[in-house]
Amino acid sequence: MKLNEIKDNEGARHRKMRVGRGIGSGKGKTSGRGQKGQKSRSGVAIKGFEGGQMPLHMRIPKRGFNNPFGKDYAEVNLGMIQKFIDAKKLDAKKAIDQAALNAVGLTRGGKDGVRLLAKGEVTSKLNISVAGASKAAVAAVEKAGGAVEIVSKASAKAAGVNAAKKEAMAKKRAAKTTKK
Repeated sequence: MKLNEIKDNEGARHRKMRVGRGIGSGKGKTSGRGQKGQKSRSGVAIKGFEGGQMPLHMRIPKRGFNNPFGKDYAEVNLGMIQKFIDAKKLDAKKAIDQAALNAVGLTRGGKDGVRLLAKGEVTSKLNISVAGASKAAVAAVEKAGGAVEIVSKASAKAAGVNAAKKEAMAKKRAAKTTKK
């Protein structure tokens, strides 16, 4: 075999059929689309249309409920945190938060924060700050000599907004009293 003899197997590559190029080509005039009707025109988009019959995706029963206001937490078990500490991927002496858990690959997603669950055992003294934790998880961490701090984005944001509002109101009052 030589480089100049390399070629595809017979029939492996077909050249594109050029439609509308005369009667002798076999795909002339109507270009294989038949006569008239919606499908013979360009820009047809009738996927899922069943000729007026109720489409399949509408006939099938729907199940469940998708809460638009539900929170999206990344869930982490205490046992996994301890496993990562034993493997020297996490430092027990430093504060453990969502950024630290994401950095070692223990959590993904969780746009509303991390929720700590009590599956597994923890032996290290930990300082964990998360958006939520089960009572059993908090008890287990405190039993090992650590602490769990619950920090929620919503409450932190609300506190910042409230402080800004109070400050603005105080400025308005001060401006009113100086006018009199």
